[in-house]
Amino acid sequence: MNMAPKITKPNLLSVEDAKALDLPHMTEYFKDHLNPGQLHFMKLLGFNKVKIERAEGMYYIDQNDRKILDFFGGFGSLAFGHNHPRVLDARIKFQQEKRHEIAMAFLSQYASALAKNLAEVSPGDLDMVFLGSSGSEAMEAAVKVAERAAGPERSRIVYAENSFHGKTKGVLSLTDSPLYRGEFRLVDETLCVPFGDIDAIRNAFEADPRIGVIVLETIQGGGGIISAPVSFWQELRALCDKHEVLWVADEVQCGMGRSGRFYAFEHAGVVPDVTALAKSLGAGKSAMAAMIARRDIYMKAYGKPNTALIHGPATFGGIGEACITAIEGLNILYDDDLIANSAAQGAYLLKKLEALQDKYPKIIKDVRGQGLMIGLEFQDFSQTLPMVLRPVVSVLDDKLKGSLSGFIGALLLKDYDTLVAFTEYNRNVIRLEPPLICMSEHVDAFVDALDSLLGRGIVGIVKDFVASQVK
Repeated sequence: MNMAPKITKPNLLSVEDAKALDLPHMTEYFKDHLNPGQLHFMKLLGFNKVKIERAEGMYYIDQNDRKILDFFGGFGSLAFGHNHPRVLDARIKFQQEKRHEIAMAFLSQYASALAKNLAEVSPGDLDMVFLGSSGSEAMEAAVKVAERAAGPERSRIVYAENSFHGKTKGVLSLTDSPLYRGEFRLVDETLCVPFGDIDAIRNAFEADPRIGVIVLETIQGGGGIISAPVSFWQELRALCDKHEVLWVADEVQCGMGRSGRFYAFEHAGVVPDVTALAKSLGAGKSAMAAMIARRDIYMKAYGKPNTALIHGPATFGGIGEACITAIEGLNILYDDDLIANSAAQGAYLLKKLEALQDKYPKIIKDVRGQGLMIGLEFQDFSQTLPMVLRPVVSVLDDKLKGSLSGFIGALLLKDYDTLVAFTEYNRNVIRLEPPLICMSEHVDAFVDALDSLLGRGIVGIVKDFVASQVK
């Protein structure tokens, strides 16, 4: 008789062990098992000295019970703030009633209800939904449905300079970053055009009948919070209609009310053929994403029984608790009037930051954005210095790009208990995406902190940052 070998449990950490980890052990495990290169940048910014114990509303709370004002917002993932009580209650009830999570073999009332809600909040005839777990997954689904609907004779895809659509290989092919592209072999049949350049798009459409799809972020997040005028989107819609090109609007970061409308493209009064949401769709407690397409496009791509599963639901697409989390989040968005609050507080924040730009013109180059998606761009380092030093230092501007935003971000956390984000392409930009529950007192606290820090002057900022590195 064969005896099964005895299985010895490895030396596993428990949930309570994980909660109790101190910073030295967290650092050790991160370096050994996650991303040692990333740890280098965390140390530069001082982020490695913080252990977050809990989070609520607009704040993280660290190991010293310090409240950290969150103007980072998880790159737009925290529309409802941290641990919104209604979201927690919905999830607790779901768990207590032992409702089902994975319903691949059956219809899911939760996935069905979420899809119906997404159709309700989406303009025009955007009403066919694919549910996933990440922005990359939603954008993969969006590009695939558009490509299939366009047909094999029109498989060329247009995308924009400084775009970011994800890191999976399909959408990485439409992400304009040599760093992220690395040396991967990517999808061909793509064309890159300047963002917001309608003439370049018109020329491309007229010159190449193989173009069937154009993919654009409505507001470029990684590009430094870059938007295009209303007229651009209206002309784009007209061009796409004329040339029968399908427009995919990436709203992964700028959707869910962040711009002051549910979708940022609604500011232009136009509707794309396909769009995608993620980040705040998970209400800060789950990984949830969605592709929403026009019915005729979806049916052309997957409408028959023999094509229905070409891009069917993934195992965790539409998982129960993630769906009810998103359902509750959408209801909160409207019940608490957070879209209007985003517009109002965003306008207030822009006004306050523009006043700081007037006060510190040698430091702040530009302030821009819509709603609570704002970019604060700093001058190149040479421009912050006395005129006599600028020609000497300007040759180093490219190498120093991002240093000033890094110094300011690090000191905001260290000295003012405030967290901000950065951007992938223009490293001189600080990205501000606080939760949509942000109120005027939070805006005032952030602007006052930034004002105090900039008041130290460039020499003071650099000196204080260097001092923080030797402690």
